[in-house]
Parts: sequence; C-alpha cells; structure tokens
Amino acid sequence: MEWLNYHHLFYFWTVAKEGTVTAAAKELHLARTTITAQIRDLEKSAGAKLFRKSGRYLELTEFGQHVFRYAEEIFSIGRELSDFMRTGQPGMNKKFVVGMPDVVPKLVAFELLKPAIHHPEGFQIVCHEGKLPDLMADLALHRLDLIIADSVAPPTVDVKAYNHRLGECGLSFLAVPELARKYRRNFPWSLNSAPVCLPTDHTAVRRSLNHWMDDNDIHPKIVAEFEDSALLKVFGQSGLGIVPIPTAIEKEVKSQYSMQLVGRLDEIVDRFFAISVEKRVHHPAVLAIVKQARSKIFDQSAD
Repeated sequence: MEWLNYHHLFYFWTVAKEGTVTAAAKELHLARTTITAQIRDLEKSAGAKLFRKSGRYLELTEFGQHVFRYAEEIFSIGRELSDFMRTGQPGMNKKFVVGMPDVVPKLVAFELLKPAIHHPEGFQIVCHEGKLPDLMADLALHRLDLIIADSVAPPTVDVKAYNHRLGECGLSFLAVPELARKYRRNFPWSLNSAPVCLPTDHTAVRRSLNHWMDDNDIHPKIVAEFEDSALLKVFGQSGLGIVPIPTAIEKEVKSQYSMQLVGRLDEIVDRFFAISVEKRVHHPAVLAIVKQARSKIFDQSAD
C-alpha cells in the first residue's frame, strides 16, 4: 500500500484556506520555500496540478477542489478525534458552512437550510452573514461550502463560481391589521402615498420594485429602508409601514409578526440562488437544499 503523506496534505489544505503560500507560511511558521516544495511533492505524487494562479491568489484546479474536500474531512475528523481524546465525548458531525447576505429573509434561509439540518449525515450548520462580494472571497478560499443569495454571483468579483437556481416567487405586501384594512382596497394603486418600509437599493428585489413603481406611476411614502430583512419585518410589525416579503413565506410571516395581507404582486419576482465553486453539485447537503427548494418551497402558493 502506498501511504499518503499527511504533512504534504496539511500544507496543501492550509494554502487552499489562506489563499497564498505567504499567508500559509505565516500561519504555519514555516518558510515559503518549504511549503512550495511540499506542495510540488504532493502534485508529483498525485500526477496532477492542485493550484493555478489567479491574480495575487492561488486558485484550486478542479482536481484540487476534490482533494481539498477530502482534506477538509480528514482534518475535521482529526480535530474531532483530538477533542474526543481530550474530553471522552464523541462528536462526528461534519460542518456545513453557509454564507448569506443580510438581505436574504431569515425565514427563507431557514426553510432552505432545513434539509441540511435534518440530513441523515448529521451536518453541523455554520452560518455567516455579510456582503456578497466578501462572501464570494470566502467561497473562493473554501471557507464556505455554499452561498445562498437573492442574486447571481456579481460579474465584478473575480471568483470562478456557479449559480444554481433555487426558485422564485412573487411579493406579498403585509401590514398591521389597521394599515392592511386601510390600503387593501384598490391594491396596488392604494400604495400611492401609503407608508412603506422597503429593502435598500442594494437588493435585487428593491431594484425590481423601483422599476415597477416607475412604470406604473406609483409613489408610496418610503418611511424606512433596511438591509437586514429581519429588521424590516420588525418595523413592519410596529405599524411603521407596509412591508414587501417573498410570497413563499407569507403564511409564516403573518403568523410570527401578527401582520395581514394588503395584496400580492406577481409581476415582481424575488429569486434565490445557491452559489458554489461546483459546476455540478456533489455535496450531499447542497443537493438536498436544491431538491427541496425546487420541489416544495417555491412551488407552493400562499394561503
């Protein structure tokens, strides 16, 4: 049997996570030449290139991505073994690390992540929020397994990534009972001068809303704008204004935030995507998310 050199694999794994040999050398307290030589030895042993240059960073080849996933599991199990030897408590959950912009509604995120949470392989879910370009950088460095977003990967970000459509739905406008009764009649024209709380212009759905309002000559009174979708709902619950939410979660939002339906707009579509470094999805948690999103979440109309 030909034994794998785990020192070589560990140096490769560290470089893949850090993005450069220099950063990995600093992390490992080793000379750059030592790490470079070890990676070359690993590539020679594997018979294939693991990295290619991408600007100032090293990008994994397709072969390197597969090796990295194995390395992630190997060293994750190693950490768990170390924890078990220290504490005597076994823990075999694999980490599934997801990034999402603040603009993605938390209830949508929860519904999308359910299949991963309840997956038979027992994944430990780790969620990071941030701006999409920053999350894309983390995805490129394999600090994330997946990004769930309301738009495709921005073309301005120099990261090789693939967009997997999860689904789409229309918008539902909700408000506290008093406002809902007042503005429900003659919707959507009733939105003229009506108090509304909207997502910021950074979101795809807000840009679509702006076009729709301009095309239909509808000018509501915008009383507040929010990047965080949860904060948008909280202010809507306070009675500050009418709030738009994806129709896919209308029932849950009405229940949790004690709001009622003002009206629905099918002309404005809220889309959701899974962004990964895989052209074809192989990760079991991602496969489960994509399958449930397309078959159960976005094909259901609100009650």
